Amino acid sequence: MRTVDVDGKHRHMVTGDPMARLEIFQFPYNADNYGVLIHCNDSGATACIDAGDAAATEAALAQTGWSLTHIFITHHHADHTAGLAALKATHNAHVIGPPPRSAAISGIDSALWDGDSFDFANRQVHVMATPGHTTDMINFYLPEEKIVFTGDTLFALGCGRVFEGSFDMMWESLEKLLSLPDDTVIYCSHEYTKANADFAVTIDPENDALNKRHAQIIKQRANNIATVPTIMSVEKATNPFLRPDDASIRAHLGMEDARNADVFAEIRRRKDAF
Repeated sequence: MRTVDVDGKHRHMVTGDPMARLEIFQFPYNADNYGVLIHCNDSGATACIDAGDAAATEAALAQTGWSLTHIFITHHHADHTAGLAALKATHNAHVIGPPPRSAAISGIDSALWDGDSFDFANRQVHVMATPGHTTDMINFYLPEEKIVFTGDTLFALGCGRVFEGSFDMMWESLEKLLSLPDDTVIYCSHEYTKANADFAVTIDPENDALNKRHAQIIKQRANNIATVPTIMSVEKATNPFLRPDDASIRAHLGMEDARNADVFAEIRRRKDAF
């Protein structure tokens, strides 16, 4: 995957046949959200991952020159859906999202859940239900490109707050993501990485890889450089929310004999109070 910076935004190109290649354009909105456009040169299909800000999405479409055909919604929170009605009305885009397990999302055309899949630009997109942050959370995995869009489930060095589900539910959702290949590229929906890194070193202080990553993130954010996307192998090595089985973390928490789900829950509680 090649990355090109475009006016402070990030354009990622999955290598392969130039015509069939999938391009990815990440753009910021609100205080710390990221929107993502994915585009196929061959078919012309373009999807937006979530629709929290119609104006920011329209600006990204204008900058890329792409025409919106699909919208993939991860969950019902307003910072992911506030622009949905306007974008759908303007572009007549097909909207794919979760069924109304938490709250109905107006505008969904295809309601999909765990194990479902659909075709986008001659590619299979697998739907992974990852409840915990909300009970309607879904993630979108493109195995051919080894890319996953995790919404507010998994962040760089963090995970979403558990608002509607249980800690056990959230841990089960993270385990699903942990099953993806190590070279999977992870696009999450927020630039929370500096705060997550500041917390992570309090949980896993002897982790050299984490300490080096923390220092790098401080430099990146000081220069307003995005820390998203990330890679699964990096998260497995440094993200404490994915490492409740680690002996050092368990010793640090005094939870050597606890279930992984209980260690995860303690880490999440500590982050909530951090």
